[in-house]
Amino acid sequence: MNADLIKEFSGVKGLPRHVAIILDGNGRWAQRQGKLRVMGHKAGVERVRDAVKFASELNIEALTLFAFSSENWQRPQAEVSVLMELFFTVLSREAKRLSRNNVKLKIIGDTSRFSQKLQDKIANAELITANNTGLVLNIAANYGGRWDITQACQTVAEKVQQGLITPQDITEDTINQHVSMSQLPELDLLIRTGGDCRVSNFLLWQCAYAEFYFTDCLWPDFDDTEFAKALSEFMVTQRRFGCTGEQVTTD
Repeated sequence: MNADLIKEFSGVKGLPRHVAIILDGNGRWAQRQGKLRVMGHKAGVERVRDAVKFASELNIEALTLFAFSSENWQRPQAEVSVLMELFFTVLSREAKRLSRNNVKLKIIGDTSRFSQKLQDKIANAELITANNTGLVLNIAANYGGRWDITQACQTVAEKVQQGLITPQDITEDTINQHVSMSQLPELDLLIRTGGDCRVSNFLLWQCAYAEFYFTDCLWPDFDDTEFAKALSEFMVTQRRFGCTGEQVTTD
């Protein structure tokens, strides 16, 4: 942990309340070093721990990490199996650590496709941290933005079918209440490592007014200094939300 960076940012106004990161570049990081891709994923886990500590120290309210997308099932079966096993191991090892540090863990995504063993481990990890009041750590696993919006629409449609609401009652806020993380602050900053400049079906609804930060840095190399660069960029960006710059300045 970089104590100087913590000191620099602590108490500073304008930090994002909710940060999301697309963790890209684990495989390429390993290949560049002549290692198996799985070694990149393991290195990426260590970086997750560092990012959680950094965000927690800065009193950021929520950190959402894109760990496994609904499209990642298309990867080679051997790599998917390794990722599932790694996910299970990390949950087993980290839940109590997160609890000791007052971090609340939530898994967002369609977990029904995971093995029952992994689903039970997820439920247990969430239970262990359920009463924590610090950073909310959301891990997006078998998650897709289109899935998220679809499941929200299905829930709303069921309410219409039950006569609880009418189609005319449906507003943006109605959908917003049923997508993932509706109870958390809106997403402020979306970071993607690894050099690609796209959101890859991540938080499509939630990132409507988020600021984007793309970096060539591969995820296993994304240390506190790199995280601080993204935060600094966010803090000097004028967020207008459809207004003019003059209106924002006046307000």
